Order: sequence, then structure tokens, then C-alpha cells
Amino acid sequence: QLVESGGGLVQAGGSLRLSCAASGRTFAIHAMAWFRQAPREERERVAIRWRSGTTDVADSVKGRFTISRDAAKDTWYLQMNNLRPEDTAVYYCAAFHEGDWRSWGQGTQVTVSS
Repeated sequence: QLVESGGGLVQAGGSLRLSCAASGRTFAIHAMAWFRQAPREERERVAIRWRSGTTDVADSVKGRFTISRDAAKDTWYLQMNNLRPEDTAVYYCAAFHEGDWRSWGQGTQVTVSS
């Protein structure tokens, strides 16, 4: 189970940190990612962290977003800096295990005002 928190309303140029707390068979998670979906847009993967520690972010957020993990808390984070209005979306964390993105958070709204 994945539970997200940390969304909200922020002005352009501001920062937010999203959290994704995992429970259950967390040892089986091969990767955790953050996706986002804006109205009338396709879902986009913005950041991923593999179990090895390797991370990657989408070009649209490179240099602004960072994904990290606190292993002791089984919690993953998405630090979002220098937010832009086009970052407005519902953000979801998702866990990759058993060969697919099988676990999803409930989603958290991020709104960036200009």
C-alpha cells in the first residue's frame, strides 16, 4: 500500500516535497516512481528510483525535481523546486514489482499559480 502526502497550492518559483509511504512487502519493490497527470494530458513519469539507487528524471523537470528514499521509513520523496504553472497536475507514486507498476498511491494535487 502506498500513501501519498505533501501536495498543495504554491506560487511559481516555490517548492513542495511529496512523500510516499509504503507498507507491506516493500522488500519486493524494484523501483519507485512518481507520475503526474494533468487534465486532458497523458500520464507522464517524472522521476524514478531503482532499488540500486539509480535515479532518473524527465527532461521537463531535470534540474528542478529530485527523487529520494528514506529506507528506515520505507518512504520515498519527490522534492520539487522552482515550480512552474505547467507542473500543475495530480501526482502519483507507483511501485514496480512482479514485473509491472502494480501499486499506486491515491494521488495528490499540486497546483502552481503564476
